[in-house]
Amino acid sequence: MSYFVYILECSDGSLYTGITKNISKRLDEHNSSPKGAKYTKARRPVKLVYEEPSFDRSTASKREYEIKKLTRLKKLQLITLKWLSIWYRI
Repeated sequence: MSYFVYILECSDGSLYTGITKNISKRLDEHNSSPKGAKYTKARRPVKLVYEEPSFDRSTASKREYEIKKLTRLKKLQLITLKWLSIWYRI
């Protein structure tokens, strides 16, 4: 698993989806570096609310596209299901 798809919650409550090889480094860039995405720069601070491993960049990009097409409600449901699976070890 060399890539991750992630969702950030921005300070204005909006959600941002992206891919990366290093989640902690990318989160740092979104919060304090000029390398952060243009969208998140104006909505700092951001926090990580979802991550999903992918085998390669192609798979991660396809999954990112799928998630970006979801409605906000569906994204929130995805985030909730992930947290419930962690909490209840499903």
